[in-house]
Amino acid sequence: MSRRAFAAAFPATVPVLMGYLSIGIAFGLMLEAVGYNVIWAFFMSLTIYAGSGQYMGVELLATGAALVNVAALTLILNFRHLVYGLSLLEKFRGMGVRKLYMIFSLTDETYALLSSARVPERVDPHDYYFAVAVLDHSYWILGSVIGSVAGALIQFDTTGIDFAMTALFLVIAVDQWNTYRSHLPALLGAGITVVSLVVMGAANMLIPALCVIIAALLALRVKLDRDPAVEKEAV
Repeated sequence: MSRRAFAAAFPATVPVLMGYLSIGIAFGLMLEAVGYNVIWAFFMSLTIYAGSGQYMGVELLATGAALVNVAALTLILNFRHLVYGLSLLEKFRGMGVRKLYMIFSLTDETYALLSSARVPERVDPHDYYFAVAVLDHSYWILGSVIGSVAGALIQFDTTGIDFAMTALFLVIAVDQWNTYRSHLPALLGAGITVVSLVVMGAANMLIPALCVIIAALLALRVKLDRDPAVEKEAV
């Protein structure tokens, strides 16, 4: 991996750095509050690396949930990554063994960066994508460790701190909306989600909504390819 790729990727990942430090610290604080120290925070962020999944994991650890429940809930919560992966198949093609790490590290924020990546000249695209993924992962680990250490040294009231994850999702959504001219996929996803919520209820809406969104995007793939989500020109 060349230093040039990391140097080129770093400016693009600075917004994620700010976000991941914040929500990573929140995760570390929450984990420490339920009795799991910095070692747990480090290895959960290193090996699980799923922001919302780790937030949920804090509650599951605190209640001693059964392994089968943990597996099922994690699948439901992270099912959306199937959509991400399908849309990046071409970008990951030819990356060799690194492709496995790219699949593992495909968080919401990393996906947002990779899906609209503009690789600088004289930088190998695959090196650039890999650098983005590694940097984002390191930010999350750093934030988690800082939060856990701070939680061990200082007493915090963590009530409501998990909203940090929702706030970051909203920031990403607004940025993506402003970046692309075509809003069809976003409007489609929002509409299907609302209908699923009304019909299925909050407890059962996620998987049906994601399945319908995938089917709709596949059905409209030709139209979307013909009229791609082109980035706005700088003004």
